[in-house]
Amino acid sequence: MYRQLLAGMPLLAFLGFAGAVASTLYRETTGEYSPAAIPSALIGQPHPFLDLPSIGGLSSNGLDESIVKGKVTVVNVFASWCVPCRQEHPYLMKLAEDSGISVVGINYKDAPENAKAFLKTNGNPFSAIGSDLDGRASIDWGVYGVPETFILDKTGRIVLKQVGPLDELALSMKIQPMLRKMLASN
Repeated sequence: MYRQLLAGMPLLAFLGFAGAVASTLYRETTGEYSPAAIPSALIGQPHPFLDLPSIGGLSSNGLDESIVKGKVTVVNVFASWCVPCRQEHPYLMKLAEDSGISVVGINYKDAPENAKAFLKTNGNPFSAIGSDLDGRASIDWGVYGVPETFILDKTGRIVLKQVGPLDELALSMKIQPMLRKMLASN
């Protein structure tokens, strides 16, 4: 009996491992779990101070405190050299169509002429763009890499952080529900 129990241990271990993997995969497909989700200590906190110059040659202003006060704001950290930023760009253009929110950008460690060319080619969803040439402002925001997107409430408090590119799933499961909730409560 003891030998049969011992012989069955590898099968039990495999079934336990397979169950854990299946559970994780299921939670990932339903949107409950994301391996890319990185917790942020800034959620619920006021946004870091903003004072970034504009990218010359664009109709967008630089970023300062007045840009984000009093309105629901989507802050996107991007760069022209970032392939996922190019992939998410159509979703930012879609967000910018909503007149109830403001979409602003922080251009991360990017040559201004490259950022201008990128936005002229793909469209400019940003009402304001700040140039973060040395990456210091992005560090204050807790940015690990580009792209990252933050949602600020009307008081400038960070309510959501999206690590990685925006896509249809991120918009429909996280971003748009949060924006609707914030716009409805005001």
